[in-house]
Amino acid sequence: MIKTFIDKLLGKSTPGTSGGKPHFGKREEVPASVHGINPELVDRRAAEVVATLKQAGFEAYIVGGAVRDLLLGLRPKDFDVATNATPEQVKGLFRRAFIIGKRFRIVHVVHGRGREHEVIEVSTFRAYLDNAAAGQVAGNEKTSKAQLSGMQHAVDASGRVLRDNVWGPQDEDATRRDFTVNAMYYDPVSQIVVDYHKGLQDAKKKTLRMIGDPATRYREDPVRIIRAVRFAAKLSPLGFSIDAKTAAPLVQSQALLAEVPQSRMFDEMLKLLQTGHAVATIEQLRKLGMATGIYPLLDVAVERADSAFVKAALVDTDRRVQENKPVAPSFLLACVLWEDVRKGWEDRLARREHTLPALQDAIDEVFERRIGDVSGRGKLAADMREIWVMQPRFEKRVGSTPFGMVMQPRFRAGFDFMRLRADVGEVEEALAEWWQDFQSADDERREDLMDQAREEQKARQKAQPVVKRVARGAAGTPSAPSSATSAPQKPPRAAGPAVQGEADAGDAAGFAPEGGAPKKRRRRRRKPGADAGGGEGGGPAATAGE
Repeated sequence: MIKTFIDKLLGKSTPGTSGGKPHFGKREEVPASVHGINPELVDRRAAEVVATLKQAGFEAYIVGGAVRDLLLGLRPKDFDVATNATPEQVKGLFRRAFIIGKRFRIVHVVHGRGREHEVIEVSTFRAYLDNAAAGQVAGNEKTSKAQLSGMQHAVDASGRVLRDNVWGPQDEDATRRDFTVNAMYYDPVSQIVVDYHKGLQDAKKKTLRMIGDPATRYREDPVRIIRAVRFAAKLSPLGFSIDAKTAAPLVQSQALLAEVPQSRMFDEMLKLLQTGHAVATIEQLRKLGMATGIYPLLDVAVERADSAFVKAALVDTDRRVQENKPVAPSFLLACVLWEDVRKGWEDRLARREHTLPALQDAIDEVFERRIGDVSGRGKLAADMREIWVMQPRFEKRVGSTPFGMVMQPRFRAGFDFMRLRADVGEVEEALAEWWQDFQSADDERREDLMDQAREEQKARQKAQPVVKRVARGAAGTPSAPSSATSAPQKPPRAAGPAVQGEADAGDAAGFAPEGGAPKKRRRRRRKPGADAGGGEGGGPAATAGE
């Protein structure tokens, strides 16, 4: 205690902070008989990368979260390797290896091709450097690109590390990692775990503890704030919790995230929501007092996490990840923002706008208000839009529309979205079941399904009241409508803007023109092949009479 007080007076600091040489920890080599890692859980390709590096005379270990998961008896999804070989030396040992990154230069060693390929990330041991002695830039990564190009170690005015590419020994590399349970090294050849910061003990105690002073480590890299939440969410089912000293500065440090590039924040938000622990992440954010202020889209997700539709989407995303099925950010974000789109759509329909143009306008408004520069990520925005625009078209089950729908590349995402809507009662369950049958049926069965839909449509039309308009000034009509009310009135709308044809159902129901003669429903005699647009244009062409 006295030594700590003297160190503070002299301007020294605790491990992990700037201002004094940190304690790098004592190297402990833990044998297999103690750590109990099952070698069968180790990815063969990661072990081959380690073996290749060692055969070339370098040190090499599996490192980070993979070691933590192995110690817990879990099969890691990703394997990272750390070595004392430089990126150039690593690249020279493998046929398919690529140096990436500027802030942290690493090597991606690629195994396999196509969907079966796997990337093993290889990083070089980094030196622990006092950030007070680092090159300092006034701006950020975007505004100081030219200045940063020749720097190996640089920080901005707030102390955030912008470049960290100075190589060093393994003990220093361990100290610059974030949590003790992520700072262990495993050699699959000798099966020894190397531990410098009591990570094995913390793993047994189920504690997430930051190496060094937490507030300083968050300032060095604010994304560690998000990583703390993500690891707590992932490991909470196993009984892990964040150490009190590690959790204390989290809320106060949130303001540092404003300096992180938006593209990186967007990617970190997706990691929170799409790594199989979305529901637990929402719970952790609320528990830690961080429900707002990290990222605007994440704020919306947390706010709506208890609504039936968003909760169903989060649960479904977690399930798919656990089953090793692919998940798309466009789908989850479309679910989170659907409430905004639907409300804007309903407001426009109430003003008697046509169905699809009204939906398109509502989507444009949401992109402008909620997504901002993320909408510039072309494919993401296009996929979200396509999922939303597909929803009213699911109501059109006659003509050529169903055949065109199932051929669209994003049909499955649109259907899954509609399926969730049915699960929460937003659309009829029978509609989801019809499309489930149609997409997997043969041609004969599809014709039967369309006949069934056509009969249901006729039954609904017969049940609708026939409203006739009478010419103005006709005798014996004391309640004749005025010119202000002479336009056809729509029948009552079902819950939400779910039915595509309802905007023009008046024509199909037999409104009479001003001359008093019944309006002929000529469109009913059109052949299905005449509907080449598939209802995609919206408006009057997409009538219930088709």
